[in-house]
Amino acid sequence: MKKLCCIVLCFLLSLNMLSVFAVAETLSVNDVEEMLQADDVDEEEVFLAVNTALQVDVKAKACILMDANTGTVLMAKNEDEQLFPASVTKIMTLLLVCEAIDEGKLTFEQTLTCSEEAASKGGSQIWLEPGEAMSVRDLFKAAAVYSANDACAVLSEAVAGSETAFVAMMNDRAKQLGMENTNFDNCSGLDDDTDTHKTTARDIAIMSRELLRHEYITQYSTIWMDSVRNGETQLVNTNRLIRYYSGATGLKTGTTSKAGCCISATAVRDGLHLIAVVLGADNSNDRFNSAKALLDWGFANYEIYTPVTDDTLLTDVTVLHGVQEKVELYSAECQQLLLNKGAGQRVEVHYEIPESVDAPVYAGQELGKIVFTASGVTLAEYGLYAQNDVEKITFFTAWVKLFRSFVKNVKEI
Repeated sequence: MKKLCCIVLCFLLSLNMLSVFAVAETLSVNDVEEMLQADDVDEEEVFLAVNTALQVDVKAKACILMDANTGTVLMAKNEDEQLFPASVTKIMTLLLVCEAIDEGKLTFEQTLTCSEEAASKGGSQIWLEPGEAMSVRDLFKAAAVYSANDACAVLSEAVAGSETAFVAMMNDRAKQLGMENTNFDNCSGLDDDTDTHKTTARDIAIMSRELLRHEYITQYSTIWMDSVRNGETQLVNTNRLIRYYSGATGLKTGTTSKAGCCISATAVRDGLHLIAVVLGADNSNDRFNSAKALLDWGFANYEIYTPVTDDTLLTDVTVLHGVQEKVELYSAECQQLLLNKGAGQRVEVHYEIPESVDAPVYAGQELGKIVFTASGVTLAEYGLYAQNDVEKITFFTAWVKLFRSFVKNVKEI
């Protein structure tokens, strides 16, 4: 047992030398202790389990910490347990509205009219009257900042024709995103009349990440105080992290008696954009403190590294027996890498380019690669591809090439 504990300790101490965080199925501290006591324990599994077990104080039923850039899960607890999300639901509502705007189905300047059904929504609202007109921008702001249920209903009707049709779109989009444990019954998160409007911390992180791809969402989700109706109706953000947490970008809170206090909290520092989802907290303080603890831990332990390549090092490759002597290369687009804090300083770039290749060569054919490593660990590999086709030389093409060379020499004489 002592020997095994020493091995585990060595693995933990070596964490700073590893550049990519290995993600495994989340286990509790008790699960880890049971694994350590087992006779046939696998040291690598213990190492992974220790590093994915919850390492901060989260007073809630479920939580998850995800890197928005790569989708990597950094820490989690009961992340696949189906729970009521309350108004965190509106992340999907806002996502579908953003997609409708991007597709030209709606514009922020467009004016919408409130229906009887939309005006009848309870809970948080801006008290829209039937027949009242308001711009998409103000409705979107009211939904994102003040979590207005009536504003969400008006937007849903504009996108899909009715809230019922919009909810079908929500569930379809959830399936497309791989949100395997989610079912929406409405666009607002009201749960008084439903026992099936549920999702998970993981699924909320997934849709939060997708919403953040629409960069203008943060223009609204970071508003602390604003107004609509020419200043007559005040809006105060339900997410107090916006006011005091450095780098906060949103995203959405939710509270009902069934759901408890919930939040999808997002923040960015030095390019690292994190998503902390907390579901089922007993009170608002526990919700915000738990989200803050998750974000703090993430920023303290990780960084985002953007690979940079030097095109001047992409030397042409000689083509043997080809109608063209050389072929130029181009590289695949490099993606951002999630690294342990400080590992970016140790990143090295290696260009693996062959001196020659045999014809024929086809455009897009992989001929080499660029490898990023740190402390001997391979972080990422990106292919190097041929810019164009190079046919294999034949007797006829060789003769034509020789003839053209002869004609050129004659003209020069």
